[in-house]
Amino acid sequence: MDINHPNILTLIRKIIRSVDIDSKRIEKEFGVSIPQLLTLQFLETQEDFKATSTQIKNHLELNASTVTGIINRLLSKGLIAKSPNPKDGRGYYIVLTAKGSQLLRKSPVTLQGKVTKKIESLSNDETDTLYKGVGLLIQLLEAENLDAAPLITLCDDLSKNQ
Repeated sequence: MDINHPNILTLIRKIIRSVDIDSKRIEKEFGVSIPQLLTLQFLETQEDFKATSTQIKNHLELNASTVTGIINRLLSKGLIAKSPNPKDGRGYYIVLTAKGSQLLRKSPVTLQGKVTKKIESLSNDETDTLYKGVGLLIQLLEAENLDAAPLITLCDDLSKNQ
């Protein structure tokens, strides 16, 4: 194969399209965005199915305003609820509801989940090569200083509050 810049740009476009297709599939089938789904999955792993918004923010590695938007959309869908934090009169917990738990039982594996498992199965040399190649791509895109979470998504939750 003659590797030239149109071939590389086509590969980049395929990555973007696969992320977009997966995000739209999850949104259409389950009515939640990828960050919303990841928030529900995080709550499912927590003791008593609850966490503070700061814990969610730290887990998703997103800014506070973005997490607030995610939480508000999940609240409006009845997938989570707010519960007072007895240790902090001003604070509250975000709690997974039965409806949120039910959605998780039927939710699919996301592209992010599939890619994560495949990356974990790579050898150290393959992982290093992939990391260096993606790092070079980031340099070419002049995107080194962009704030980014380890989420594979193009959905509105991330763009609405940034």
